[in-house]
Amino acid sequence: MVGPLDVRKAVTWANVPRPGTLDTMTTTVAAYAAPSAKAPLERTTIERRTVGEHDVLIDIKFAGICHSDIHQAREGWGEAIFPMIPGHEIAGVVSEVGSAVTRFKAGDRVGVGCMVDSCRTCENCLAGREQHCLRGNTGTYNAIGRDGEPTYGGYSQKVVVDEAFTVRIPDSLPLDVAAPLLCAGITTYSPLKQWGAAPGKKVAVIGLGGLGHMGVKIAHALGAEVTVLSQSLRKKDDGLKLGADHYHATSDPKTFEELAGTFDVILSTVSAPLDFGAYLGLLKVGGALVNVGAPEEPIALNLFSLIGGNKTLAGSAIGGIAETQEMLDFCAEHGLGAEIELIEASQINEAYERVVNSDVRYRFVIDTATI
Repeated sequence: MVGPLDVRKAVTWANVPRPGTLDTMTTTVAAYAAPSAKAPLERTTIERRTVGEHDVLIDIKFAGICHSDIHQAREGWGEAIFPMIPGHEIAGVVSEVGSAVTRFKAGDRVGVGCMVDSCRTCENCLAGREQHCLRGNTGTYNAIGRDGEPTYGGYSQKVVVDEAFTVRIPDSLPLDVAAPLLCAGITTYSPLKQWGAAPGKKVAVIGLGGLGHMGVKIAHALGAEVTVLSQSLRKKDDGLKLGADHYHATSDPKTFEELAGTFDVILSTVSAPLDFGAYLGLLKVGGALVNVGAPEEPIALNLFSLIGGNKTLAGSAIGGIAETQEMLDFCAEHGLGAEIELIEASQINEAYERVVNSDVRYRFVIDTATI
């Protein structure tokens, strides 16, 4: 999941040349756009830049619907750029490559995640943490690129992306279940790896939704003992099938008594405000509560919840390009893909409402052939 656009960072690209030679020719493709904040998405056409020296042209096959698409299309995270073409969970096939491209060829199965550029020269970019580019990475949509034009996402037929921000989807992963891995997969894989999910560790995942179900699968594959913390037991059977060892309802006050001091890592995947003090109480001394959800409202926290047990309250935002490729290879090795409901483009607005109402198991994916 990605956070709100920082327009001040976005405009700094105006004086930074894009690698390769820009060509003013464009390609017209069909897409689904939000014409204004909170307006229903509708079919339209957009212009994609011609393929530059370092670019790949991707025929998009599938695009996942992330809850952050809804936050941004409805300006839940602040002012946005319209018309907006959401979509940062993109899976497709390369149809053309630029003259200087070395990593891909026509016919390759590829993906694009939450960002399509960064400065590439700051200490974070050089360390493979492009998501934390000090100049601000360029989002796949709702951002301003180096050419001064807004970026458009995956709810479309084609996209042109620099090869440096394109990843390879292993042959063993079907493209439809691989698409959500470009956000939901890396958003959960990165913090689980960083905070040590492994054999002998106890990991809890708050929420069993689009992010949470991948968190359960990945934590289990990493060898951790996994517990799902959900409002109710409604999805308990699903959680256990996905790899959870235990499942508890947070609506039951006894849960917080019984599980006090239990977990090494808690991964919060929900986008609603939580009583973080209560959840911090579930950590062992020195444990970490890592948040990947992005509530629209601020939260309150009594710092004694942290100080008393030498605990950490942290955040995590996707991963770098190399780590995203690592995640895809890991998922292929362990046979992990998202649990999806495949929809036609005409169902996007209905899907948005169902996501808001937690009525999807567990990720909507758009068949872009229907755009």
